[in-house]
Amino acid sequence: MVILRHIPFLKAVFLHSLTAFGGPQGHFGMMLRTFVTERKDISKEELMEYNAFCQMLPGASSTQVLTLIGYKRGGVPLAVLTLLIWILPACAIMGALSFLVRYFEHQTSPHRLFRYIAPMTIGFLAYASTIAFRLAIHNTITRVIMVMAAILCFAFFKIPWMIPMLIVTGGFVTNLSDRRIPQGVEKPKKIKWANIWLFVFIFVLAGTLSEQARKHEWENRRPINLFENTYRFGSIVFGGGQVLVALMYEQFVIRPESEKIIQRNPNAVKIDRESFYTGAGLVRAIPGPVFSIATFMGGIAMSDRGTSWQLLGCLIGTVAIFLPSALLVLFFYPVWNNLKKYVIIFRALEGINATVVGFLVASTLYMLKDISLTEWTDHGWMNIVVMVGTWLMLSYTRLPSPVIVSICMVLGLFL
Repeated sequence: MVILRHIPFLKAVFLHSLTAFGGPQGHFGMMLRTFVTERKDISKEELMEYNAFCQMLPGASSTQVLTLIGYKRGGVPLAVLTLLIWILPACAIMGALSFLVRYFEHQTSPHRLFRYIAPMTIGFLAYASTIAFRLAIHNTITRVIMVMAAILCFAFFKIPWMIPMLIVTGGFVTNLSDRRIPQGVEKPKKIKWANIWLFVFIFVLAGTLSEQARKHEWENRRPINLFENTYRFGSIVFGGGQVLVALMYEQFVIRPESEKIIQRNPNAVKIDRESFYTGAGLVRAIPGPVFSIATFMGGIAMSDRGTSWQLLGCLIGTVAIFLPSALLVLFFYPVWNNLKKYVIIFRALEGINATVVGFLVASTLYMLKDISLTEWTDHGWMNIVVMVGTWLMLSYTRLPSPVIVSICMVLGLFL
């Protein structure tokens, strides 16, 4: 079978899924190490382009980037396999944790094993920022775009529309140049219209069924409502997992407690605050996509109905959150690829890449700010050692990312 020749790549994806901490920005640094430096599945320029492109789409950006790497190597079949292998470990862990939530609610601090995961992620981000800077920043205008993007991203990090807006602005600014298009533009790819029609069909069908279930008070309407809520989140979320967590909090915790919703839809999908906070904390301590929190929330939302229903809730959360990301990226990337032959898009790439570098720098600084004062007081010197050491190992050794992650976790156990 043709898929057999891709087994080493899929194995690398699986190892990546077990060691990729830190959300989409941290994942980018690890992808750069694994799929560019070590395996050479794609070039640095291609990874930069994939990352910039996926920042302009709603959904799980690191998941979409990895899906595109699979798409480049083996088309849609390998892209789908890549997606499944990437999300399954994190979703399986979060699904299992939804059954153990009461235990974790009584834990007052995260496990020592994950003590240095945050500074390690900052080291990966710093490495990615360094490589991206060398690739994308070559002149005064790209330096200005990078600095402005870094400042604005840092200042307004939690505004979901900020990143795509800055990417479009960066592309517009470099369009003011007279840069010529090089010859030999890649052959246009065939557009798979079925993907976007399927995305729209599911979106409309889920919304219609959810509303009908509410109006007519269907007995088992909660799974339908859960699917509609989660699919909608996967279709509209810009800005990564932190924005998704905020939307889910409003939808599943705050909204069901309002007087209007109690009167209009008393059986709305609801999650108690303690369980929500526990899930939001645990997802930061596991590798893989932050969007796997939807698996946990789906399980919790159905937990009062027994094991079978809770498993169904985990499955609904997983499918509904990642399906929009996959459909959108596999539809729009061929469109984007075809548009690159036009001068306006080609010139925009320079500004888009400079904006992404600014975003990486801002992410590094934001995560540095996010380390609490208590953590600095208790083991601040080790945080610095882990950050600098991670960057040095990535820059000057051939150690694979999983080995570096393992070293940092062992340090957390013993220091």
